[in-house]
This record gives sequence, structure tokens and C-alpha cells, in this order.
Amino acid sequence: MDDDRFQNTGQPDWDWWGRIWPTPGATLRRLGLSSGDRVAEIGCGNGYFALPAARIVDPATVYAIDLDESLLAELDTLAAAQAIGNVVTVRGDARELAAHLPEPVDFALLANAFHGIDDRERFVSGVADALSADGRFVVVNWRARPREETTIGGEPRGPPTDLRLSAGETRKAVEDASDLRLAREVDLPPFHYGLVFEAGRS
Repeated sequence: MDDDRFQNTGQPDWDWWGRIWPTPGATLRRLGLSSGDRVAEIGCGNGYFALPAARIVDPATVYAIDLDESLLAELDTLAAAQAIGNVVTVRGDARELAAHLPEPVDFALLANAFHGIDDRERFVSGVADALSADGRFVVVNWRARPREETTIGGEPRGPPTDLRLSAGETRKAVEDASDLRLAREVDLPPFHYGLVFEAGRS
């Protein structure tokens, strides 16, 4: 998903993601993912979250959306190697999410990319349109800490400090652009937060 519309959201390697989230399936469950949920992961890369999500929700479908065809091809290969048959890769612009999906989804996930989206209002509106009536939009992002403090293997990681958004800033951006409202915040140590939004909450 690393193009002019999603800045500083490139796909890192699994090695250092694994140091942050050694059990991605457990992280997804903490964020509320459960069996039978239809999922859209926006900016899925090569599947660090999409593959464990598929195991959790089986036989429901995980729609893995990205703009990078090579990452989607890698995800297809990994899914086949792991005998995971309920991941559907989709190349498309996430701002038109509903147009790329054959059905509404119960759980739309955006990990480590919200800070890099320029037209957030259009993006959030597009996600809201793709959700089922009781669907959830989950944003996982780096906390607004100086980049030099978020180190993995001794190296600073994550987006530039000036692009980082606090949980409050992310909440305001989502709620201002849609009828989605924050249901809960999940602390994701060591460097991230997760915000779970639902439609029609006051």
C-alpha cells in the first residue's frame, strides 16, 4: 500500500513485526476478531495479520486488500503453503473499499497506515460503507512517541515523529468523517494502540 496516497506505510519484514507481535492471532482476538467474522484487511502486505485472521474466522472470508501486486502474490503463495483457503487477495484502492468487496464485512482492519493517508475523510467514509450493520473498523497505529524511542533490534522503527497520531487524533479523524464511534481502546505494547469503532454508538 506504499504509494502517493499512503505515505510512510511500507511493508517491513516479518522478523521485526514478530518482535512486536509474536502472536498476531492473539492480538487480533484482543481487538475483537472472532469465528465467523467476515474480514477486510486494508494494506495487508504479505499477510502477517491476514493469515492468522483467516484461521480465526474460518470458514468466513478474509479479503486482503493492497495496491502492491507482488505482496499479494506472496500472500497467495503463503496461504497455499499453509493450506489456508479462505483468504481472497484484492488489488484496489482502499478509498473505494465497498466497490472491491462482494459482501459487507464485519471487521475492517487497518494496521500501521492511518498516519499516512492523505484524504482521511474519503477513506473512512469508504470503510464505513463497506461494513455490515454491526461491523467494526479497527485502527492499529504507532503511538505518538518520538521515533528514536520506538526501537526494535536497536534501530528506530515506525513512521517519522511528525506523522504520528495520538489515539485521540485518530479517534477524531474517524468520528468526524463517519457515523462510526469509538467502542474501546486497546493498549498494544510496546509501541501501538488499537481503536475499535462501531456504527451508531453515542
